[in-house]
Amino acid sequence: MSHAARKRRQRRSKGGAARVVLVLFAVALVALGMSAIGGVGYVVSVADGVDLDEMDQVDPGAPSVVYAKDGTKLGYLQGPTIREKIRTSQMGDFVRNATVAVEDRRFYEHSGVDVEGIFRAATRNLSTGGNTEGASTLEMQLIRNLWTGDTTSSLKRKIREAKLAQQLEDRHPGREGKVWVLTTYLNTAPYGTVGGQAIKGVEAAARVFFNTTAQKLTLAQAATIAGLPQAPTDYDPYTNPEGALTRRNDVLRRMAEQGYISPSEAYAAQEKPLGVKKGGKYYTTRREKFFLNYVQRILVAKYGKTKVRKGGLKVYTTLDLKKQDLARAAMAAKLDAKAGDPSAAIVTLDPATGDIEASAGSTQFGSNQYDLATQGRRQPGSTYKTIVLTTALEQGISPSTSYPAPSTFTIPPPFCTDGATLCTIRNFGGEGSKGGSMDLKTATLKSVNTVFQQLDLDVGPKNVTKTARAMGITSPLKSYPSEALGSASVSPMEIARVYATIANGGMRVTPRAITKVVDEDGTVRRPQPVRRVRAVPQDVASEVNRILQADIKGGTAASANFGCPAGGKTGTTNGPTDVWLAGFTPRLATAVWVGFPDGARKITSTTQAGGNIQGASVSAPIWKQYMQGAHGDYCGNFQGLVPFTGTKGRKGEALTTTQGDESGQSGYDDGSGTSGGTGAGDGSSTDPYPSDTYESPVSPAAP
Repeated sequence: MSHAARKRRQRRSKGGAARVVLVLFAVALVALGMSAIGGVGYVVSVADGVDLDEMDQVDPGAPSVVYAKDGTKLGYLQGPTIREKIRTSQMGDFVRNATVAVEDRRFYEHSGVDVEGIFRAATRNLSTGGNTEGASTLEMQLIRNLWTGDTTSSLKRKIREAKLAQQLEDRHPGREGKVWVLTTYLNTAPYGTVGGQAIKGVEAAARVFFNTTAQKLTLAQAATIAGLPQAPTDYDPYTNPEGALTRRNDVLRRMAEQGYISPSEAYAAQEKPLGVKKGGKYYTTRREKFFLNYVQRILVAKYGKTKVRKGGLKVYTTLDLKKQDLARAAMAAKLDAKAGDPSAAIVTLDPATGDIEASAGSTQFGSNQYDLATQGRRQPGSTYKTIVLTTALEQGISPSTSYPAPSTFTIPPPFCTDGATLCTIRNFGGEGSKGGSMDLKTATLKSVNTVFQQLDLDVGPKNVTKTARAMGITSPLKSYPSEALGSASVSPMEIARVYATIANGGMRVTPRAITKVVDEDGTVRRPQPVRRVRAVPQDVASEVNRILQADIKGGTAASANFGCPAGGKTGTTNGPTDVWLAGFTPRLATAVWVGFPDGARKITSTTQAGGNIQGASVSAPIWKQYMQGAHGDYCGNFQGLVPFTGTKGRKGEALTTTQGDESGQSGYDDGSGTSGGTGAGDGSSTDPYPSDTYESPVSPAAP
């Protein structure tokens, strides 16, 4: 027990015992009438040992609210209670005065229990032979709302509430104490239900019933809300508008009688219609619904469904709404869904932190529940060649190494045993020729399939899978030779992460959607600390960076060049069914995917881009427009690029940095509350780079 609590107990024990007994006896009079009282001894025995300082508060509940990077509200996560805590200054005089007038007219005069009101109620109840009038003060109701939670109509409850109310008055004395009591009551009082959710607090009631704030409530609106706590179901303005109107007018009459308003003001307000708005949308309107679901999955993985559903959290995220708008504008400029064009998705990460600054899709939330940016699994095409190139450089193979560059190449057994037709690789557009050769840098800029298929077999498909894991791919991989050319199924989020690793000098970052979570008591939690893990040697990442910069300047990705230092790679699958542009600048790593969500339709030249459909003709212009807007007038320069040494055998070099970890521990963690490997593609669980995906498992029918 604290020192302050001990002092309060001493004050209570030294004086006022007779008054306490009198008050509690009076409470019993109101509850049961004179003939039912068994004596003062019973009253004292019920109240004995009741101590507010030894009781825990009942959580009044509140929905969790999610904010964008700039503090803009994205929306609420649905829970059992709608409540929004506000300050006294945010509560208008009308609703405060109306509440006092109807619930506790002598609120500013009594000390937690209204003795005069109790005897007045007792007299009236005895004269009518019933229990028509109660005498619960705001303090007593607050005790019920925040400490006992007891809603039974028992004598024992009333006696306990009276004793605790006086203790609450001791804890919050004087005029300031009264302000605290009234504010806290108005933040926790029950005002009914809507859509199966309890409405608690005057701000929530104002939002739901009148689509306004507690501060802006009119006199008539304030009176309607103030009349609800006594019987929220009976006076529900949705289900019983006549009862609600009668109750409102009674509140206005009492306000006039007690001098809060003039009789003419009361009459004018009584003449107004009820004016409630059906089903206020303030707590149900949500922006960026796919991203909100993504955030909710992270919270559930970290804290569990019970805590997340209970609510009361303020969740601050990394999402940049300006970049979201730029992304959608870039997609809309090149694709027209009404004309039958394919869908698209854009993901942007900050290479230094992993912050998800944009995660946008062109599909509407209601038309497709799968988030194409984070849950969609599609073939990445030649964007995957960056992983093969990185693997080769890690093994000491120089980018100047030449390979035969035929127009076709047949994968030999045991890598492929499906016959010459199925095992033959062809270059896009007939690139390559018999007897010719090409170095790896040129093969990257021209995206030559036959060279990269040979390179994949030389470095080993399983080693390519290990590099993919190291750079951030978490989807299932089989270590098939065809994966070198992009036959695996991955998400735009994963591809953006791979390219962020190159932009970041070989440091893999964990995608981070949440910067902090604040509990209702002010406790700050950081479920997703910044994670940077050495995945690729710095000189290897530097060389790949330079090669991909050359691709933007004069390779297949040249149509994505917007004037800033940047690197990138196009990707086009057979059909084509998927086209990509993945790339980076010193500030941002972005993946753009274009295709149909069901994956079964080919992209044709009917798109606004027209012509020969490939990453360079569709995704690259989208990437260019978006990145140009996202960077504005500031590009930045690549820092820390070092010469390629060509030293072999540095796989497994590890360097991990952690910022803001609430556990105080460093090391690998995805912040989602889960860990474990996905295997290196051979069905084993020996992969040293554990899965850190946040997404829920996707069914085979998902895109």
